[in-house]
Amino acid sequence: MTDIQTLRDELEGQSPRSILKAALKQYDNIAISFSGAEDVVLIEMAHKLTDNLRVFTLDTGRLHPETYEFVERVRKHYGIEIEILFPDAQEVQDLVNKKGLFSFFEDGHGECCGIRKVNPLRRKLATVDAWITGQRKDQSPGTRNDVPVVQEDTAFSTNDKSLVKFNPLANWTSKEVWDYIRMTEAPYNELHEKGFVSIGCQPCTRPVLPGQHEREGRWWWEEATQKECGLHAGNLIARE
Repeated sequence: MTDIQTLRDELEGQSPRSILKAALKQYDNIAISFSGAEDVVLIEMAHKLTDNLRVFTLDTGRLHPETYEFVERVRKHYGIEIEILFPDAQEVQDLVNKKGLFSFFEDGHGECCGIRKVNPLRRKLATVDAWITGQRKDQSPGTRNDVPVVQEDTAFSTNDKSLVKFNPLANWTSKEVWDYIRMTEAPYNELHEKGFVSIGCQPCTRPVLPGQHEREGRWWWEEATQKECGLHAGNLIARE
């Protein structure tokens, strides 16, 4: 087992590229989780560092058309395979038949996100030793302030296996992400041109107004300090 604290101490002040390089060197069975602008930055960096680039994304069945087009542009732009993960059809069918298509507006997004996002992710993460995410400390004032550059993923580790999570962009700002995208001419989701900053499922995402924090466009009907869909549930655990 890798000494996570030692690795964190070594990488904390390093650049995202250096953190990515260390992650790819440390683990052969590692994959990048892709959905947004930050993840494209990681792909842009990583595809120059390895011939064994593994990328996956979650198709919840409720994404914007622009997001599906974005995934395809990234696949073609970098000439890579993107593994698309789907929720269990029976779980989705049971939820919708029982509660309708928009139950999350009434009883919170946890159940829907659990079925459409967390369960497929859990199945995927059971097959890898480590994963790489685009989390940044300034993305969510309530849940991501303390995101480290590397950590044990307590939410998805099991008794049989400790899962490691790398967050190479933890110390970057949104401006640094977008400066890098413009500099490298990397693809991005066209919804960003329409006021969307943090982009998730279509019913649960809306543009933000000038001066609003980016996470205010996600699950806006819920308490701001709980705005995690479960993919990074460890952030909520760490705060308690």
